[in-house]
This record gives sequence, C-alpha cells and structure tokens, in this order.
Amino acid sequence: QVQLVESGGGLVQAGGSLRLSCVVSGSIFSINLMQWYRQAPGKLRELVAGITSGGTTDYAGSVKGRFTISRDTAKNTVYLQMNNLKLEDTGVYYCYCPGSWGQGTQVTVSS
Repeated sequence: QVQLVESGGGLVQAGGSLRLSCVVSGSIFSINLMQWYRQAPGKLRELVAGITSGGTTDYAGSVKGRFTISRDTAKNTVYLQMNNLKLEDTGVYYCYCPGSWGQGTQVTVSS
C-alpha cells in the first residue's frame, strides 16, 4: 500500500494562488489514477480533480479553468495548482489513489 503525504496548504486571500503537493511513497508510474478531493466543514468530501497515468485530466465544474492537476513521475509527486481562489474553496484537501488516502492539508481562503 502506498503512502501519500500532502503539503502546500495555508491561508490565502480570495483571488490568490496556492500549489498543493502530494508525494507518493514508491513509484507513481504504475498508478493509473491520482485524484484530489476536498472537504469543507459540514459537507461531504468531493472530487476536485483527477489525472490518469496517460495524463488525461478531469475537473469538478466549480474549479474548471482555475485549478490544474499535474504529475511528475520523476519526483513521485502530484500537484494541484489553484488560482483565483474563492471563499468556497476553503476546506481540507486530500490526495487519493486507489486504496490510499493522504492525511489532508488545510486550505483557507479569506476575504
């Protein structure tokens, strides 16, 4: 079972940017799908973005055009670049691959 460790969260003003990182123990080369989820207080965890081993990406409608998911196989890392952040992007962001979740990293967007 792989281990996932997220970092890069923090406090940012609306309109700002953050880049989240998810370091995967072992090689991500053989992992077919990596995803980012988020969970806001009092809400269910929701899918934000995903990327396949072939580089195909998919996004939730609420973040399309603002967030970019990418993967660096040499660094065993998946990134989530978040631009033009909005108050509603606040939450704990989790990295996921089939069978494993990271511990989460807090993103707080202030007005």
